[in-house]
Amino acid sequence: MLQDKDRIFTNLYGFHSPDLKAAQMRGAWDGTKFLLEQGRDWIINEMKASGLRGRGGAGFPTGLKWSFMPKQSDGRPHYLVVNADESEPGTCKDREIMRNDPHLLVEGCLLASFAMGAHAAYIYIRGEYVAERHALQRAVDEAYEAKLIGKDNIHGYPFDLYVHHGAGAYICGEETALIESMEGKKGMPRLKPPFPANMGLYGCPTTVNNVESIAVAGTILRRGASWFSGIGRPNNVGTKLFCVSGHVNKPCNVEEAMGLTFRELIDRHCGGIRGGWDNLLGVIPGGSSVPIVPAHDIADAYMDFDTLRNLKSGLGTAAVIVMDKSTDIVRAIARLAYFYKHESCGQCTPCREGTGWMWRVLTRMAEGRAQKREIDMLLEVSTQIEGHTICALGDAAAWPVQGLIRHFRHEIEKRIDDYAANPHSESVMIAAE
Repeated sequence: MLQDKDRIFTNLYGFHSPDLKAAQMRGAWDGTKFLLEQGRDWIINEMKASGLRGRGGAGFPTGLKWSFMPKQSDGRPHYLVVNADESEPGTCKDREIMRNDPHLLVEGCLLASFAMGAHAAYIYIRGEYVAERHALQRAVDEAYEAKLIGKDNIHGYPFDLYVHHGAGAYICGEETALIESMEGKKGMPRLKPPFPANMGLYGCPTTVNNVESIAVAGTILRRGASWFSGIGRPNNVGTKLFCVSGHVNKPCNVEEAMGLTFRELIDRHCGGIRGGWDNLLGVIPGGSSVPIVPAHDIADAYMDFDTLRNLKSGLGTAAVIVMDKSTDIVRAIARLAYFYKHESCGQCTPCREGTGWMWRVLTRMAEGRAQKREIDMLLEVSTQIEGHTICALGDAAAWPVQGLIRHFRHEIEKRIDDYAANPHSESVMIAAE
């Protein structure tokens, strides 16, 4: 369990003021110039040693990602882009950082940009986040007024920070689609390579990081890599914001040590499962794009990247969606399938055609108007979408369906049997129709 002295986001719930003076009293902007004076290599090595893995979903080592940026400029400017699109259903952590602790993010942008030789950074905010944009812009303006950032700031490193408001597309959470959107084009993912570290925003070296990954950088550098790496479990270290929603007694956002068990997370912070632990059906542990894990597998599992990957799911953004036995699980996954159908950019045929097909089949299965052989057909189609698209939206659409069939196939078959025993007036269509 995480002790209060180890919490990074000390104003996560907005009990105190988010303005600059209050943030400085909580430790933000403390000794920032000293950290910059240690040099680019020291910052990157410290971030590597901390073991921080990206908090946006993929879990890629942050320090290693920073090190991919060219050491010497070839004449092109370098850029940092902060991904605050946060459109994954169930995820609501970054908005609290921007509302209540925005100066941790602003300071993190300066430190990360310095480490990568960037003199400008952009924060791309989700279209629906209007209050968050105002709160973040206010913090940026305060930092400029105090000469903490800007062309001629007290830290001696010219740095500009821009807040860019998106238009509300889920696909713009993918880093190359985000870059396309920032350039004024339709948000559609790019083929990789070239990777953003070589050819990113405006054709220049760019690193795209999640809000939480950047916001923790200042505290890690101040308190030391060994402090951060001492929290959690091997290869899954540090603190993490968990967003718990669904059928718990007290849904919440909470900062906890990486690798506590699901049972500890729910009992300590959420008041337990609604109706007790025997009422738990399953959990989506990392936002809607990761497969559901049934109750008997998740109850005492560690909430970290590796454990959940071994359960054929993932930690993702740590958006924990809890479902009790009152949940119509087939209809719930069908609803997620509709979301991915709606948000597909349409660039890749497997995703453009497959997401709609899966939604239509799942909708019939939720009513029982299907045939049992279609279950295997649905699974096969999901594997043909997974891994065959430019970005990971195809995977995100396929995984919930695969999780449903893997663990709740019996529920689909029961629906089909019930319908066969009491058919409705309309005829049963097969999937291909």
